[in-house]
Amino acid sequence: MNSFIEELKWRGLFADMMPGTDEQLNKEVTTAYIGFDPTADSLHIGSLIQIKILAHFQQHGHKPIALVGGATGMIGDPSGKSAERNLLDEETLLHYVDCLKNQLSRFLDFAGNGPNKAELVNNYDWMKNISFLDFAKNVGKNITVNYMMAKDSVKKRFSGDGGADGMSFTEFTYQLIQGYDFLHLYQNNNVKLQMGGSDQWGNITTGTELIRRKAQGEAFALTVPLITKADGSKFGKSESGENYWLDKKKTSPYKFYQFWLNATDEDAERFIKFYTFLGKEEIEALVEEHKTAAHERKLQKRLAEEVTVWVHGREEYEKALKASEILFGRSTAEDLVSLDEETFLEVFDGVPQKEVAKADVLGVNIVELLSEKSGFLKSKSEAQREIKGNAISINKQKVNDTFTANDTDLIDGKFLLLQKGKKSYFIVKVI
Repeated sequence: MNSFIEELKWRGLFADMMPGTDEQLNKEVTTAYIGFDPTADSLHIGSLIQIKILAHFQQHGHKPIALVGGATGMIGDPSGKSAERNLLDEETLLHYVDCLKNQLSRFLDFAGNGPNKAELVNNYDWMKNISFLDFAKNVGKNITVNYMMAKDSVKKRFSGDGGADGMSFTEFTYQLIQGYDFLHLYQNNNVKLQMGGSDQWGNITTGTELIRRKAQGEAFALTVPLITKADGSKFGKSESGENYWLDKKKTSPYKFYQFWLNATDEDAERFIKFYTFLGKEEIEALVEEHKTAAHERKLQKRLAEEVTVWVHGREEYEKALKASEILFGRSTAEDLVSLDEETFLEVFDGVPQKEVAKADVLGVNIVELLSEKSGFLKSKSEAQREIKGNAISINKQKVNDTFTANDTDLIDGKFLLLQKGKKSYFIVKVI
């Protein structure tokens, strides 16, 4: 068995492939592509598996191509969708394409002159000058409507599965356009293989059929499973339905790190195979170690570290780790003060806060700050009692009744964290 396919199988990342794919990969350095539709200005963690597949493919000596769908993005892939997607205007779409190109370039090796150097392509480059009549005549006549109707992505929509409105002609043509991408890349970039999620099988095999009929050539398909959590629920979204993005401006490295850290034991055991480059022996050793002391969550910690470093870099991981440890008391006041505003507010999400004038915070006695100035505690007497009982902390550090805050105590130059006991927090925002 080809080493790339073998790797996918032990990682649980293999769904299906066309006959001959294994032999093709053993025969020569093979060029393969995966498409990414620009539906936003960033990819989210739902795209990480596809990026990983391309990275593994390159590590095994083959040539990966990441296709950003500037053309197909104008239509919208109906696969796995129950309703028509809103179409984007051209200016927005091209902006998204540029964003995704920059993002993808972080994950694959585009340097050097080796035969397996990665490439980025945009299908709008070859689709923009093709007229509808030319496409209908030169491409459409090669694939029958019966063939297209037999695809699961089409049958489900026409059977009313998830949407009573069926499918527009625009979406119906998507598989033809994706098939033409494969044909174009086969003829111009020597692409012999298209990979994608298992929901893409119909679109990919339309491409192999078009190559067979129009170019009398042979091409191949390989798919990976669609990822869900162990309990069958959707992977990659928060409880409120928000995406976890790969752009740190849309999802902070801290929140990204927390997503992986909060994986269940069962999911962590699967995800560490899916989303890291750790080898089989190391992963098996980690799993066994975790089973003997699951409460230490070593598997989740290693998973969160590996994926956060891969996506955001070591420095951002260290910041996320430092922010996480603040909640568990394993940090210093200096660690807290060094946090940026976004990370600080995410760490203490839901904590009540109040804006207070700078003159009413800096240099003010702690008793007044806790009571009259901030309103955190009801009265001076309560503040004095809690301080005497050693229950009050400022920025996670215990204080006595002589404490006054100064500029160096402010988190990101504008926040002060008040605390009573272990769980009662209050944020003062200095204005």
